Amino acid sequence: MKVLKFKTNINCSGCVAGVTPYLNRVEGIKWSVDTQNPDKILTVETEEADEEQIEKAVQKAGYKIEKV
Repeated sequence: MKVLKFKTNINCSGCVAGVTPYLNRVEGIKWSVDTQNPDKILTVETEEADEEQIEKAVQKAGYKIEKV
């Protein structure tokens, strides 16, 4: 299992709720967002998905994302 970390602008529970359906469509990942961290770190555990799939899902939801 690999762990990917991304800096985002997902900064509240409403934002997490907004991005949830998009990230849940990505197969084989477990994810969480640390909204207390100033960089709003999205942590993804996966064996299958690649960075591009995660980035596209977050961008489709309307949020910014960049690899840490």
